[in-house]
Amino acid sequence: MNMKNFTQRLGVSEHTIRYYEKIGLLNIARNRSGHREFCEQDIEWIQFILRLKETGMPLAEILCYAKLRAQGVSTALQRKQLLEKHAQAVMNEIETLQQHLQKINLKIEFYQKDS
Repeated sequence: MNMKNFTQRLGVSEHTIRYYEKIGLLNIARNRSGHREFCEQDIEWIQFILRLKETGMPLAEILCYAKLRAQGVSTALQRKQLLEKHAQAVMNEIETLQQHLQKINLKIEFYQKDS
């Protein structure tokens, strides 16, 4: 799959893919003419990167995860610990947002009583 198809399928820009490749998040195969050739595993990996990013993991931590991943099975425990730490941060954020939502809903109820 070429760059255009890859980026359209994922909804990301070519600039983003090039940047991720440049900093070491992606290791994309190239064909004989030097063009990037993407496969399904690349799609799964970038989707995971985007998911981590969208849930607030800093790019530096994502890069750390990627470097550990590239080292293979021997780093599985470290990767698991990194993900557990991030999962806890996401849970904390969800809890905070739920508390905020509860307060907002109380205010909405207050205004509905006056209507």
